[in-house]
Amino acid sequence: MRIIDKYLEALKTFDDWVIVSDWAKKFGEMYPDLLEKAELEAANQLNDTTGIREIAARISSALSRGAYDELVEIDTSDKPKRVRYVPEPLRQIHQAQEIEEDIAPLKRDDIIKQSLSTMSTHERYRLTEFENIAKQLKAFFGLDFEVDHAKSLLNASESGQHHPDNLQLLLRAHNARKSNENWARFSIDEQISYITTAIKLQELVADKLEIHMEHRVLDSLIDRLKSIY
Repeated sequence: MRIIDKYLEALKTFDDWVIVSDWAKKFGEMYPDLLEKAELEAANQLNDTTGIREIAARISSALSRGAYDELVEIDTSDKPKRVRYVPEPLRQIHQAQEIEEDIAPLKRDDIIKQSLSTMSTHERYRLTEFENIAKQLKAFFGLDFEVDHAKSLLNASESGQHHPDNLQLLLRAHNARKSNENWARFSIDEQISYITTAIKLQELVADKLEIHMEHRVLDSLIDRLKSIY
């Protein structure tokens, strides 16, 4: 068995996410002869290291060069990164999800095109205003607001419509977390509170970000939002 396969055998013993250092320790427990060899190699190096550190570094290097492809899932949302072995049934699910994610933008575009073809002039105007207000919040306040469908167009159980009555403004980070979930649409008061609260937080670092906050601009944008919400 190749050394890289033995690394994988050690990872298979974990039922959940694990950090690379714990993976390396488990490998050392399972293959004490290879740990001993790594200890000898570490002792001959100029830098201060150990056998376990060497093993962890080799595992990390294998992950970086994609040696395990779809066999190991990597979570880099925190440090140190976490990994887990992906068994065959779960790999098939992941592959299906990836295919669905790849074609989702095409589905979304088709829904939007179909909806636009039936919208009135005023509805298209409202839609455009949502997009313009989001852009101007970014331009004048440095905040990444996006136009969100409160009921997602691609929700599996109850899809929403591409219509101004289904739109709201969310910060990009929140919109990403929402993904294809359905949320109750903000009331206009909730929407205004959401925007103004985000801007108040931004004000705390505005000087450091070299952003000049002009509240007359915000008042104007809020008035425009009220008129089309």
